[in-house]
Amino acid sequence: MTDPQTQAPAPDPWHGRVGAALGLDDTGTDGPRAVADVDAKDWREAVRICRDDLGCDFFDWLSAVDEGPADPEGGRPGGFRVVAHLWSVAERRGVLLRALLAEGAVDSVTDLYPGADWHERETHEMFGVDFPGHPDLKPLLLAPEFEGHPLRKDFVLASRVVKAWPGAKEPGGDRPTKRAPKRPPGVPDDWIEPETRPAPSTRRPDPPEAPGAA
Repeated sequence: MTDPQTQAPAPDPWHGRVGAALGLDDTGTDGPRAVADVDAKDWREAVRICRDDLGCDFFDWLSAVDEGPADPEGGRPGGFRVVAHLWSVAERRGVLLRALLAEGAVDSVTDLYPGADWHERETHEMFGVDFPGHPDLKPLLLAPEFEGHPLRKDFVLASRVVKAWPGAKEPGGDRPTKRAPKRPPGVPDDWIEPETRPAPSTRRPDPPEAPGAA
């Protein structure tokens, strides 16, 4: 649909409703979804508004993005960005709700959408984001003895050092070189390798002797 006077695409009334309900001057557009950035302290209330005032009766998913350290010169804020996708079945429109966290915690919304339980547990486990008010942020995917949060950018992928990764060899890689080997992605250059362990023996054990053999 276009504006007959300007021939420009007419504004989607859904985006106007989302901005007005959340008190935002502007919202982004992603197809039928309005992209709304809210303060972390207003996260739970924004989710409630989407459910009660905008009719988003379907909770789709929730996760996080590690934005890495802040870059003041480049104008990029650091921290973790929590993202939730909420959908209105009747309107066939949705809201992509986002909040940038400075402290690594945001209120749980499991009382508003019970389906957020699993998603908040996974986000807590993979990124270390806390959700005060969640009934039980117990491990979901990793073993209880696992340490760290594997989807954080500062998580060292030590397994790529211990075991050769697919990109370790390139054409001509067998030729001697004076350059230090480049570390795989996810392993900082100053990372200290764990103590090397002897490789397991590949010798096959001797077959057992037949009964009665001399």
